Amino acid sequence: MTGPDEDRPRLDARLVPAALGAWGAVLVALGLGWGPGAAVVLLALVGVGAGIARRDRRWAAGLFAAGACAAAVGGVASAAAFRVADHPVRAAAASGSAATLEVVLTDDPAPLRSSGLGGPRVVVRADLVTAQTGGGRWAGEGHVVLLAPAEGWVGLLPGQRATASGSLAASSRGDLTVAVLRTRGPPREVGPPPPVQVAAGDLRAGLRDAARAVLPEDPAGLLPGLVVGDTSGVGTDLADDFRTAGLTHLTAVSGSNVAFVLGAVLLLVRLARLGPRTAAALAAVALVGFVVLARPSPSVLRAGAMGAVVLLALALGRRRSVLPALAATVVGLLLVDPSLATDAGFALSVLATGALVLLAPPLVAALRARRVPPVVAEALAVPVAAHVVTAPVVAGLSGEVSLVAVLANLLVAPVVAPATVLGVVAALCAPWWTWGAHAAVWLAGPEVSWLVVVARRCAGVDGATVGWPGGVVGGLALAGLVALGAVALRWRRVRLVALAAAVGLLLVFVPTRVVPVGWPPTGWTVVACDVGQGDALVLATGEPGRAVLVDAGPDAGPVDRCLARLGVRSLALVVLSHLHVDHVGGLAGALRARSTAAVAVGPVREPAATLAQVGARARAAGAPVVGMERGMVLRWPGLVLEVLGPLHPSPHVDADDGSQVNDTSLVLRASTPLGRVLLPGDAERSSQDALLAAGVDLRAEVLKVPHHGSRSSLPPFLVAPGARLALVSVGRGNSYGHPNPSVVGLLAGTGALVRRTDESGDLALVPGLRGPAVVARGDPLPDPRRR
Repeated sequence: MTGPDEDRPRLDARLVPAALGAWGAVLVALGLGWGPGAAVVLLALVGVGAGIARRDRRWAAGLFAAGACAAAVGGVASAAAFRVADHPVRAAAASGSAATLEVVLTDDPAPLRSSGLGGPRVVVRADLVTAQTGGGRWAGEGHVVLLAPAEGWVGLLPGQRATASGSLAASSRGDLTVAVLRTRGPPREVGPPPPVQVAAGDLRAGLRDAARAVLPEDPAGLLPGLVVGDTSGVGTDLADDFRTAGLTHLTAVSGSNVAFVLGAVLLLVRLARLGPRTAAALAAVALVGFVVLARPSPSVLRAGAMGAVVLLALALGRRRSVLPALAATVVGLLLVDPSLATDAGFALSVLATGALVLLAPPLVAALRARRVPPVVAEALAVPVAAHVVTAPVVAGLSGEVSLVAVLANLLVAPVVAPATVLGVVAALCAPWWTWGAHAAVWLAGPEVSWLVVVARRCAGVDGATVGWPGGVVGGLALAGLVALGAVALRWRRVRLVALAAAVGLLLVFVPTRVVPVGWPPTGWTVVACDVGQGDALVLATGEPGRAVLVDAGPDAGPVDRCLARLGVRSLALVVLSHLHVDHVGGLAGALRARSTAAVAVGPVREPAATLAQVGARARAAGAPVVGMERGMVLRWPGLVLEVLGPLHPSPHVDADDGSQVNDTSLVLRASTPLGRVLLPGDAERSSQDALLAAGVDLRAEVLKVPHHGSRSSLPPFLVAPGARLALVSVGRGNSYGHPNPSVVGLLAGTGALVRRTDESGDLALVPGLRGPAVVARGDPLPDPRRR
């Protein structure tokens, strides 16, 4: 009589050492240089010899395979690393030389999240064709990265040739990138795209058009991202919510996309009762077609390879064959492109594919053994398995761990596959059958809308993420904890303790995070929202649920959650002090589901590209964009808002000069029932000096410290209000050193109480025994990711 473990087929892990050896050899070559890589190759060849010499056939085969794969892949990687180290463009990049490069794009230009100076920018990955720098000209291979303005570059397709000029910089990427080129202009001498990319572009454009014609803004932008990784229509706020909720993988083409499409094809073949050869042929056609639709960039080709592994598992119905296929795929991909070894997407694809076909089935079996219905068991097992194995990589990259990711993935798991398949159908129909494409999109609408709802709600939970050490050390630490937890849970008593701890945490988490107790405080008039490295201040108007917002922070999520906690349902006015992303980036979150009377900007409208984005967001919310100038006074029942500056706004402002833009900041004074509050935005020395020289009345009981406590403020300006309270809106651990210790010391020396959002979270101005006092909510945001 045999037990259940004996009936379960054992996994064939003989090729796993080969894959790990190949991967490790590439990491050594790319991380330490071609010399150590060559040494690893020699050691691998010794392993090959040892494998040949051993008499034990099982061990001999394993040693031979591991050594051979490590030697072959490591040799290719070492040779590539040698070429990069000796590349003339790399030497020019080290000195920051000017250069003109002719390149061939290898992927779609991707948006770059930056400070917003000079307008939106993109990252362009390409292969080098020729380079001209320092009087020399070279023709040769090599990977390069271009940092370019979005205008002119967005819309270019992989395979197109282009020429760009700019300044070179050394690459900090641990791959085979030769150099980084920073360019400010559009591409020149742009060549035609390959026909296959044109066909893919037509299909993708048809899907985007059909989605916009049928669905609301957020679902319409998300559907192309879900189906083919086209995130051009996904707003920054929605992208932030997906990241916080642990759902970002849904908007990147991965092996699961391929598996869904091929699974649908196999289901139709099975219903039609066609033979295995026909099924294999149709599946192969579907695989090639999906790669064309999603564009055959390296990431899509990788996803196709991983999807083929999943297809093999589905077709054979045996877990035993999956591991060798996955290991062989890893070796093959690294042999073709060694730089994948350091690519996070590659690691996530391998881990997610392995979890899908290796870890999920035993989890399903364990749940079914405990009388969990099959459908529920599969819905639970797949997202849990995928999240557990990918969490260490995500934590190492982001420096945070999502506490809502498992729940979010559980909630969306049932709708991802049908939405993906329906989106593919819509893309295929769009060029010649508009009604059919619209019908497919309409059927996918509820599923995609559900994804948006889950992302919004899960990201809106306070404390949805917790900080974690980033980098390799943080990733390995979390991986070790996951492994220890998996081993410990094999014992029944440990499982009971873990269950009790989970229930206890839930009982604490829900009332303290989801429904915070004691917030907002009674009688608040001003709240400095903790939005990381940025500004967002809420002023009560004296009307229930209505407020004025001054600035919106860098991201949509934090300001939206701050307003929701305060019970703000409508905005009498949104004032954007100046057009830097740390003040306007979260505008979409502030306007979300709130009636807004108007969005106000100052007299200087630079950067123009940022102003255009503000206008688009305001129009989408039905709010007009209005101007504010010195001397204006606005009144509400419990609030008076005066515009004190800027005094002499120059019409000629260099949008790339951060200080010039900062000096265009609106300087406001709010009169509240608790006293006056001076709100100078990011005004710096020039603007401050003009206000002081003109004798403008700056007196206020509360000062919002300019520019996050930067040392770019004049001491007389900081002292002039005679403030008893000083609020610093600043991000924890920011790279700018804000607030400056001398500024904090100067304010404290005047007798003012200095409170900071990076230390205390949201700060509310409330009635005190001797005037205005400050109440802190706590739970400041983790280290900011950008300005």
